[in-house]
Amino acid sequence: MFRPRPAQQPAAPVHSEAGPSTNITVDPDLASQTSNVPTPPVPGPSAEDQSFVSRIMSDNPYFSAGAGLMGIGVVLTVFRRGLTLGTTFAQRRMLVTLEIPSKDRAYPWFLEWMAAQSASQAGKGKRPMGFRSHELAVETSYKQHENGSSEAVFNLVPGPGTHYFKYHGTWFQVKRERDAKLMDLHSGSPWETLTLTTLSAYRHLFSSLLTEARALAEASTEGKTVVYTAWGVEWRPFGKPRSRREMGSVVLAEGVSEKIENDLRSFLGRGKWYAERGIPYRRGYLLHGPPGSGKTSFIQALAGSLHYNICLLNLAERGLTDDKLNHLLGLVPERSFILLEDVDSAFSRRVQTSEDGYKSSVTFSGLLNALDGVASSEERIIFMTTNHYERLDPALIRPGRVDIHELLDDAAGEQAKRLFVKFYGNSTTVNPDGEEKGRILREGETPLTDEEVEALGNEVQQIVEDERSQGKTISMASLQGLFIRTGATESLGGIRELCRSKGQEGV
Repeated sequence: MFRPRPAQQPAAPVHSEAGPSTNITVDPDLASQTSNVPTPPVPGPSAEDQSFVSRIMSDNPYFSAGAGLMGIGVVLTVFRRGLTLGTTFAQRRMLVTLEIPSKDRAYPWFLEWMAAQSASQAGKGKRPMGFRSHELAVETSYKQHENGSSEAVFNLVPGPGTHYFKYHGTWFQVKRERDAKLMDLHSGSPWETLTLTTLSAYRHLFSSLLTEARALAEASTEGKTVVYTAWGVEWRPFGKPRSRREMGSVVLAEGVSEKIENDLRSFLGRGKWYAERGIPYRRGYLLHGPPGSGKTSFIQALAGSLHYNICLLNLAERGLTDDKLNHLLGLVPERSFILLEDVDSAFSRRVQTSEDGYKSSVTFSGLLNALDGVASSEERIIFMTTNHYERLDPALIRPGRVDIHELLDDAAGEQAKRLFVKFYGNSTTVNPDGEEKGRILREGETPLTDEEVEALGNEVQQIVEDERSQGKTISMASLQGLFIRTGATESLGGIRELCRSKGQEGV
């Protein structure tokens, strides 16, 4: 069924505002068809092309004026500052550091420990302690032998810079810093600092590491005597530690060695007794006698017997003043004797310029005050030696400054016999290392029985006593040199040749 088509209405006229009225007729069918055609989209910027930041930069007038860039800078600065504070806080909570200055005793111990560990690992074909560094320093140990040969050991230790090593399964960072502006005026070496860093949970390893380093340093001196010398205002080891000398190796007159040793052992055990009575806990010994009588050798043997070291002080040393002398005597290393050799020569040519001053680096009054003045130190043992007892000022050797005066003279008859038997006898002795030492036979020499050695010893005693009755003496050093060079029977003929009158003795 068909619906009748509606009658077409005439088109309304369109009037133009710009000109005279004009009648335009529009076909209604064409208009309807045109309205059904879809309108194409207008092209515009996509989401990728126009982000939030770009819209701000293009549309915000303040940003284009520079305020936006400043804001971004502030945000980045705050972020960096927060990151730095967070890192610092984490380091304080999670890490722990230990600083060791070069003036501390642990400084050489730690470097020596690292060098020893590095050398031991390198000897096993391993990487030295896991070092992660290309900045190394060398420490050379040089030794000259008596036969003229020498050997050198090069130990590589961390140089200035940052290093890493592993200890008991934990990583450590080591920073060795050197300040060229700060310098030790006495040694001329720059100030250095070692800084160790590890996790805070393993801070207990610091004590273990330093204890191990100290044990290693003490192991190198165990069973030996360390000789210190004054270096500016501090004591430093002189050369390598020396093997302890046996008390029996120094033959003194009968009863002299025992007298001094017993007195010293008694003093060492009476510290509380001195303190209760208000007496300064100090002891002074003066050993006097001709050259070669064994004064210094006996002090070395006594120090080895008591497990003490020796601080050798030269009063005539250039640059040593009264203040430095007081400072040195107050900083003596523990368990050490102070040895003043040839104390008479330090002031033998002094000329008094004032009541208390002398033309010398150390004044005589300064030495007296250092020995027992108000500023003198406690728990001190001083040994003095001299070849000319008569030249010493009575004020220097009065009681309180020198408590024991002992003469170590030239060889007596029985003293020479004991030295002879010691050299040529068959008895064995045990040194501090536990090794047995017997008589050394020369090539082609026939061993002597104990009876033969005793008989020859009696002849040596008689020869020395006969020469002493005629005013001639022989030093123990001369006898020892003779026994080293010759055999038992041959040595008898050389004793008389070495005897000298008192006026012919060397100084």
